[in-house]
Amino acid sequence: QTSRDLAAQGAQTLAVPTDVSQAGEVETLARKAFETYSAVHLLCNNAGVGGGKTAWESTLADWEWVLGVNLWGVIHGIHFFVPRMLEQRSEGHIVNTASMAGLTYGPGQSIYKVSKYGVVSLSETLYYELALRGASLKVSVLCPGFVNTHVLDSQRNRPVRLQNAPDGKESPPQAEAVLQRIQQALREGMPPQQVADIVFAAIREERFYILTHPTWKGAIQIRMEDILQERNPTLPRTPRL
Repeated sequence: QTSRDLAAQGAQTLAVPTDVSQAGEVETLARKAFETYSAVHLLCNNAGVGGGKTAWESTLADWEWVLGVNLWGVIHGIHFFVPRMLEQRSEGHIVNTASMAGLTYGPGQSIYKVSKYGVVSLSETLYYELALRGASLKVSVLCPGFVNTHVLDSQRNRPVRLQNAPDGKESPPQAEAVLQRIQQALREGMPPQQVADIVFAAIREERFYILTHPTWKGAIQIRMEDILQERNPTLPRTPRL
């Protein structure tokens, strides 16, 4: 639909349905992109899915599903696009989507947080590696708070091989309450267009950390202070939208 909308406005588009957890599909995406446009100057590794169970209740299929998209999707994007972007010897920018969940901590969403911490660390490392090489490619990591998206509906795209067999168990009341709070926060979250505007401004400014929700900075500071003071993790309250 997005491709059709852009084409209606006169833009040249290329839509390639891609499971970013699969290396071969991302390789095909990269090949088609370079064949069609000759060069890629802006790479957005943005695909993401949710995962809301505790670390011990999550199945191995849950881990494979969420890490496959959220972390391996970024890895595959870097692996298949960045070498060719470097060969272009022209300016370019890479935006990896993480989350405030990759900069803060708290209970629940264990797999999701592991994946987003991984994206932050990978992006920081990539930033230094490209800078030391003197490359004209810049890097940003996007760490939004709650955005009005359908990320919690991502289970509809979960591969059959990674589906969990029904166990007949009901979710604990606490888990249901957390899920409902997240759903409400997403409904009331920042519009995607506003996030996009912030991202493009950061690209122009060559800003690495893209933090769309300033109210979350207090939670980041608490975590940093816990580390520097070697104290046990403080469980901050979820900031307001």
